[in-house]
Amino acid sequence: MGYEMHCEVRQFVCMNVWTRFLISSVVTTGVVASLSATTLQQLTFDDMIQKSTAIVRARVTGSQSSARGADIYTHFRLQVLETWKSSGRATTEVAVPGGVAGGIRQIVTGAPELKPGQEYVLFLWTGRSGLTQVIGLSQGLFKVSEESSGGAVAQRPPATEPMLDPSGSPVEDRAVRIQLQDLRARVLRVLGAAK
Repeated sequence: MGYEMHCEVRQFVCMNVWTRFLISSVVTTGVVASLSATTLQQLTFDDMIQKSTAIVRARVTGSQSSARGADIYTHFRLQVLETWKSSGRATTEVAVPGGVAGGIRQIVTGAPELKPGQEYVLFLWTGRSGLTQVIGLSQGLFKVSEESSGGAVAQRPPATEPMLDPSGSPVEDRAVRIQLQDLRARVLRVLGAAK
């Protein structure tokens, strides 16, 4: 009886050491992930318009997270209200890096934040893998809201991550606020000039 008790106590101590190691590893990894910096290349409206595979005005209807290899993505379902540019395939979902899947939380600095029920203009890019994402991380996401005058406005705050211009020099990002009808007209004008 005494020997069995000793083994159980010893096993408990070993499990506690292993559990503490796992917890400290997860905490350390979480801290490292949240402290790691993302550097963005500054994109102009024209850059985003030309490089996007799709540009839509849409409302977020829900989300779910899943692992894709070692990366976790939160997939937001979209109710598309208008399509300003299309790749020919339906855009009903956008993937944002980061989220919680399988009990693991992954944080990606600079990732855009979408909220269910909110309306956005999204500049999207679909890669070879078939994953559709917001171009330039938060740069390609504009929240749409109604003004008291009755018109709609699209806006985004400045990116908080370090940003470089096309020549590689550091630049400071600025908040963007534009009338929705002006943004739509600009997209259509740039796309018309590109034909």
